[in-house]
Amino acid sequence: MGYERTVSISHDHPSLAGHFPGHPVVPGVVLLDEVLSIVREASGGGRSVTGLPLVKFSSPLRPGEVVTIHVDLDGATEAAFSCRVGTRRVASGTIELAPVHAASTERM
Repeated sequence: MGYERTVSISHDHPSLAGHFPGHPVVPGVVLLDEVLSIVREASGGGRSVTGLPLVKFSSPLRPGEVVTIHVDLDGATEAAFSCRVGTRRVASGTIELAPVHAASTERM
């Protein structure tokens, strides 16, 4: 099932201070946090992220750009995502998932 959200990271986001002064770029971890937020909401908190086996940043995301994040939850153990500004791909990848109870048990 597919889920989509459009977001924009503002120019005053705390992560941008010192991140390429004069030519700010949204850090990849900030974009990934938005992706993982969609996964958490879409799964109703029933899945835990266990890995990010493939993440590719194809193009820099500038503050204020509107990025569309699309997440496909393929069953209970994997999700694929893509982030685009218009037709330009910014990032894409896969996320490994596990049911929350299984992830908690494995770590004990």
